[in-house]
Amino acid sequence: MLVAKKLRRQNVTAYVVYMFQVEDIIRAYNLDVDRIAAEYLPRFGYDADQMKEAVEWYAGLARMMREEGCTETGHVQVVRNTILLLADRHQELLRDPKQPFYSAAYYKALPSIVELRAHGADREKGEIENCLDAIYGAAVLRMQGRELSAETQTALQPITHLLEMLAQLYNEQDTNS
Repeated sequence: MLVAKKLRRQNVTAYVVYMFQVEDIIRAYNLDVDRIAAEYLPRFGYDADQMKEAVEWYAGLARMMREEGCTETGHVQVVRNTILLLADRHQELLRDPKQPFYSAAYYKALPSIVELRAHGADREKGEIENCLDAIYGAAVLRMQGRELSAETQTALQPITHLLEMLAQLYNEQDTNS
């Protein structure tokens, strides 16, 4: 919850990837907030007030996941809305003649995006969500101690760069609004 707030302000794409992880953690505990409070949250060394806030935050997310039907897969509406805002900003930036560096980053990442979509990425999702899924998938593999192939690492580099630029330009727009 504290991490999510900080990431939302500093790097919105990192925030989305973090929220993917939080949703998966909640699923791993079968949406049981008591178990999350007893088994997961103590590792962070929260004081009593922070622990209460964290439990409430996880409970709220678990409730949203139940209400929104994403207990096994998918994302809560607040995360989906953020992805949509990122996708909209992405399209704005591609149309903006003052953003040639963003367009160049996109076209550099495009072969990797096409490859992702050809190898099982959900084609119903937009390109930005596929990119976020790829970054999260790589993070999960690393957390599992699995190695990423050199080919995968090479493919992720332009995607990572594109998402970093998108986050920066999104946050600049957000602070200027």
